[in-house]
Amino acid sequence: MMAGVLRSLGIATLLVGYPVLAHYTNAEARDTSFGAAVAVAPLLVVAGIFSWRSSRRLLSLTLWLAACIVVAMFWSVMRHHFGLVYLMQHVGMQLALLLLFGRTLIGDRRPLCTRFAEAVHAEPLSPEHEHYARQVTVAWSLFFATMAAVSVALFFTASIDVWSVFANFLTLPLVALMFVVEFLVRRRRFPELERAQILDAFRAFRDSRARP
Repeated sequence: MMAGVLRSLGIATLLVGYPVLAHYTNAEARDTSFGAAVAVAPLLVVAGIFSWRSSRRLLSLTLWLAACIVVAMFWSVMRHHFGLVYLMQHVGMQLALLLLFGRTLIGDRRPLCTRFAEAVHAEPLSPEHEHYARQVTVAWSLFFATMAAVSVALFFTASIDVWSVFANFLTLPLVALMFVVEFLVRRRRFPELERAQILDAFRAFRDSRARP
């Protein structure tokens, strides 16, 4: 019980604290080793965790160590251009989510939101609901594509402060707003359906990953 509470508090702290720290390094502490460390640390930590859990641990950890050495070799360059690392993180995440949703629209694959709906409701979907779920998958794909495009546009045309506010403080609220809008539209179109919570969708996503 306590472990779960502490883990939740830790995740909440990271979700709030890291964007604040990232924005500070962009706005106030440019061209510093601290800013470069804040930008690079999440990538190296996540890569290290995946390397440790990999079925080919030795090879993965060797590649991870090589990446750390490359970062150290080019540290003087990175400390002056760590904003690009932040940009790659943000755009890379949006493109990864775009790929996650978009690839399920290709060919005969079942759209990701259709799989969500099937897992949440645990029953066959009506043709109307199935069509709607496909439209939602398209909407999420367009959303992440737009987020990536706006991020790149702001980074190269606006000030770094403006881009940082968008990337660090508006991304999650916009995702949450997308969830809320979709929920309201779905409730209006299918009032007869049991009202699934957003957490149900996340659980459905987790379960769907185990399916072939």
